[in-house]
Amino acid sequence: MNNKDLQARKSQVIARGQGNVYPVYVEHAKNAEVWDVEGKRYIDFGTGIAVCNTGHSHPKVVAAVKQQVDKFSHTCVMVNPYEVAVTLAEKLTKLAPGDSEKKAIFVSTGAEAVENCVKIARAHTGRRGVIAFNGGFHGRTNLTMALTGKITPYKNLFGPFPSDIFHVPFPNDCHEVSVKASLKALENLFKVDIAPSETAAIIIEPVQGEGGFYQAPKALLVALRKLCDEHGIVLIADEIQTGFGRTGKMFSFEHAGVEADLMTMAKGIAGGFPIAAVVGKGEIMDAPLPGGLGGTYGGSPVACAAALAVLEVIEEDKLIERANILGQLFNERLSALKSQYPTHILDVRNQGAMIAMELVNNGDSEQPNTDLTGAIIAGAAEHGLILLACGFYGNVIRFLPALTMSDEIANEGLDKFSALFKSLITA
Repeated sequence: MNNKDLQARKSQVIARGQGNVYPVYVEHAKNAEVWDVEGKRYIDFGTGIAVCNTGHSHPKVVAAVKQQVDKFSHTCVMVNPYEVAVTLAEKLTKLAPGDSEKKAIFVSTGAEAVENCVKIARAHTGRRGVIAFNGGFHGRTNLTMALTGKITPYKNLFGPFPSDIFHVPFPNDCHEVSVKASLKALENLFKVDIAPSETAAIIIEPVQGEGGFYQAPKALLVALRKLCDEHGIVLIADEIQTGFGRTGKMFSFEHAGVEADLMTMAKGIAGGFPIAAVVGKGEIMDAPLPGGLGGTYGGSPVACAAALAVLEVIEEDKLIERANILGQLFNERLSALKSQYPTHILDVRNQGAMIAMELVNNGDSEQPNTDLTGAIIAGAAEHGLILLACGFYGNVIRFLPALTMSDEIANEGLDKFSALFKSLITA
């Protein structure tokens, strides 16, 4: 079987809305490398969208999953619970930033975690409104699409969306949006659209994922914490893409020294096994009544076992420290490329191993170069790479290497990327 035949079969039976970036079908993967059904090798700079922080098929994760499956695969944590879920909740509530006593719930996806944060915040406050940020991404369900601050492709054709959702600008030095401007917009929102006394929650990604890997300035997060305290608003940290060592801390909010009231966890939590969590202050988490939260597959024992193994690997292999080392390596290599092509590359930025390169025309932030971005993604597979794009304008290349990636593999992949980039510039 080859990639072309599999893509043809896929097109016949899977809806076009669930597209795929590459017509490359995986046969096996190990750590930071992937091999397709034709035997071609790829260096993975995407890790399944920041999921496999501990690399593909880490031996400890595989062993934990096999051991759990031998015992049982499902009973539903809401019917007959099990120790592995309790142990994971104990660890996550201790790892979550801040000194408050915390509790957790388990669901299956990041979008579910976001929706449950909104439910919990509304139950706790008795209020209706939720404020999010332009360019943010919070999921693909109806409510989370409403929270997401980008139309195409996430919201296009899918409305109407729930009411009582509001957006304000996200600070962005590259595009001259200051913290002061964002906070002023929030102040205006409270005067024009919804009062603070009717606002249940403010949700923010500490580093925007789909929005372009822009980092929320510490000053913004500190100001939001103060504002939420003043008005009794629940501050939600969406750490779905930034969690579990990705940014050089266990969670990105730690960089600002700010404690959120609720936080979402998913993606890197379990090395590819589907599980997500909400962790938050106990008195807020307990606002919903029994039975108000949950889901059939939430807290899968297999995924819980995988997550516990992931946490062990992060600690034992010092992957948080490794994220910072990889981030510096990528930044240095990509910044060197920027110095050669300053009119094409506006910015190279990273928080830990969450790395981005923003592409423009003529060195102008107002001229996003989506054509070059698209050409890089289209040509990546031919160069033996797996790459992802993102950004409010679709002009950002994002790099999400496994935190277990060696310097040797990282440099090999960056050599391939540089060759691809230069070939497109000189073509």
